[in-house]
Amino acid sequence: MKPTLLVLAAGMGTRYGGNKQLDTVGPNGETIIDFSIFDAVRAGFGKIMFVIRRDIEEQIIETFIKPLHGIVEVDYVFQEINNLPGDLKPAPGSSRTKPWGTSHAILVAREKINEPFGVINADDYYGIDSFGTLYDFLVNNNDDKNYCIVGYKMSNTLSDHGHVNRGVCKIDNNGMLQDIVETHKIEKRSDGIFAPSDNDGFNSYTGEEIVSMNLWGFKPSCFGYLEDEFISFIDRSKNDPKAELDIPTSMDVFIKRGDISIQILMTDEKWFGVTYREDKPYVVAGIQKLFDNGTYPSKLWNK
Repeated sequence: MKPTLLVLAAGMGTRYGGNKQLDTVGPNGETIIDFSIFDAVRAGFGKIMFVIRRDIEEQIIETFIKPLHGIVEVDYVFQEINNLPGDLKPAPGSSRTKPWGTSHAILVAREKINEPFGVINADDYYGIDSFGTLYDFLVNNNDDKNYCIVGYKMSNTLSDHGHVNRGVCKIDNNGMLQDIVETHKIEKRSDGIFAPSDNDGFNSYTGEEIVSMNLWGFKPSCFGYLEDEFISFIDRSKNDPKAELDIPTSMDVFIKRGDISIQILMTDEKWFGVTYREDKPYVVAGIQKLFDNGTYPSKLWNK
């Protein structure tokens, strides 16, 4: 059975100022997701599953579902505030308007995925080699409790126009993840790379650190772990309208409990992303170079 690619496309795009997952960056009107899908299909993935908000359903259908008909199986699910495991419900009178985070985004796809699957952000360009590496792991690794991250050097993943959030990884001598910390507001400055610390200071980084870009490889066993952790999260955070449960935080819990292991698969690919509106011209230029050097055909889909 071919693996599925789960595309997390329900984000609000607050820092970007709009639906960046639907913004065009390619010479023929391609979105960043188009390149990820093309690379995934080229690598061998058999299905694309979107996690979306209801307000962008029509755009997703017109932009991706219809054009990809006959090329690859495509489906979608909604990430909604009241789409919670079991009998859970949001707190009465809650003012929450944003999704519950990326761990919840995976959970809402549970009923439609029965095979190994990859996870990506909709607004990140990961590179061809990354999808080939992920595919090889998903089809060849038979340990149901061994997952993976395609790891990037931090210096290859930073924006020139503001701070970013990254899962900073600690790895053992066997290439297995020991610890992952979701680190917020990492910023490249003229004097180095920094992120705020807990004591109102700053942590500094060399740029060689290994980070997660939410390019994960999972087995269906992850759904049970994520549901248990999400129920616990709701119990402690349901009254906080801004609380989110992210994938790195969840996986760190499972690793430390000994439930799972996570293999780090390194890539030298350079990330493109549109975290900020100011990033877009650089992404457009970077994508154009990939067309110019033959990485992509003049049209992604010959239809």
